Amino acid sequence: MVRKMIVEIGGSRFTAVLENNEAADALTEMMKENLVTIQMRDYAGFEKVGALGSDLPASDRQITARPGDIVLYQGNQIVMFYGSNSWSYTRLGRIEDLTGWEAALGDGDATVIFSLME
Repeated sequence: MVRKMIVEIGGSRFTAVLENNEAADALTEMMKENLVTIQMRDYAGFEKVGALGSDLPASDRQITARPGDIVLYQGNQIVMFYGSNSWSYTRLGRIEDLTGWEAALGDGDATVIFSLME
């Protein structure tokens, strides 16, 4: 079964397909209880990063993240890419349609709301 979540940034909504792993399962459980709201800051001109507030089960491996990838970093931070980077991450999901993605993320900090797609 394909699980999806809504990623809302400043009034723009995107759909992401969740990975089939323990970290995405744990994030799904969090979203079942409440909306997951994260304050994210821009980092290095290719990603937004923000603290989740709790740890998820990480299964980090070296990957090259691309625009639209949503990953877990250090077990407790969510990273969303509008550029590319190679590092050790746990994949959480991927934005389906990147139309307007980079513009929605903007240049500065952003509040991002994650919710399960019904």
